[in-house]
Amino acid sequence: MVQSVGQQTEATLGRHLESVVARDVDRVMADYTDSSVIFTPDGPARGLDAIRGFFTNMLPVLTDEVLGNFKMVRQDVDGEVAYIVWSAPPLADLATDTFVVRDGKIVVQTFVAHMLG
Repeated sequence: MVQSVGQQTEATLGRHLESVVARDVDRVMADYTDSSVIFTPDGPARGLDAIRGFFTNMLPVLTDEVLGNFKMVRQDVDGEVAYIVWSAPPLADLATDTFVVRDGKIVVQTFVAHMLG
């Protein structure tokens, strides 16, 4: 059975979140292409090298305590766009990501978090 665009987006998001929780940078990177970009408060990370750098810095802060407190507040998928709102104290009390997914790859992502401490 062929997946709809929304189903493909949801599947890609699910796989991506599992890879992030596993803190496996290589699995995370499989979701991006060299033309992908992540927009962050510190500026965009464009291409695989910059995105790998972003996750290489971010994944170690996802301690067992942070992951144990992770709460998905909201998850919406509409076509090729996915939007999540989450919290993970003591790291962040509110965070959001938006993803644009095409052909099973994240082509655009936005990320912002209200960091604690």
